[in-house]
Amino acid sequence: MSRIGKKPVSITSGVTITVSPDNIVTVKGPKGELKQTIDRDIKVEVKGETVEFVRPTDQIRHRAMHGLYRSLISNMVKGVTEGFKKELELVGVGYKASNQGNLLDLALGYSHNIVLEIPKELTIATAQEKGKNPIITLQSIDKQLLGQVCAKIRSLRKPEPYKGKGVKFVGEVLRRKAGKSAGK
Repeated sequence: MSRIGKKPVSITSGVTITVSPDNIVTVKGPKGELKQTIDRDIKVEVKGETVEFVRPTDQIRHRAMHGLYRSLISNMVKGVTEGFKKELELVGVGYKASNQGNLLDLALGYSHNIVLEIPKELTIATAQEKGKNPIITLQSIDKQLLGQVCAKIRSLRKPEPYKGKGVKFVGEVLRRKAGKSAGK
């Protein structure tokens, strides 16, 4: 059995989990509600304060989905209770970030600013202190959507390996390269 898949997901207080007949799991909590469609082969059993996942066979496909759906539901439970938060840092001279509501305006060294519309499920905040790099903070109850939006923002100007300029996660360690050697 999958080590991750066979671990039950504990339901914290204030969270309700319902499974519809067409295998849609709904997780409701203090911060909101999330839904996830589960493959019809994987059985979801809500037992008291835990949720267990059962797979029918040891096929590679069933083993892969067993751990996947357990992790997705676990993240949904954590999301509706605590929520998720990611911070991006803009490293580079003249790189700026600002937002009006859910519109993110980025100056990343291109000829024009990049304007992104952030989904309404996410909350966004930008901070720019003198002498420090601009920080973009994204919060959501949906971990998948949060990661996808952060990856999109990061892909606009990935950190380069020589000076480290670009959009990176706060705390991300970049692999740096040595530049040209000085003369002969």
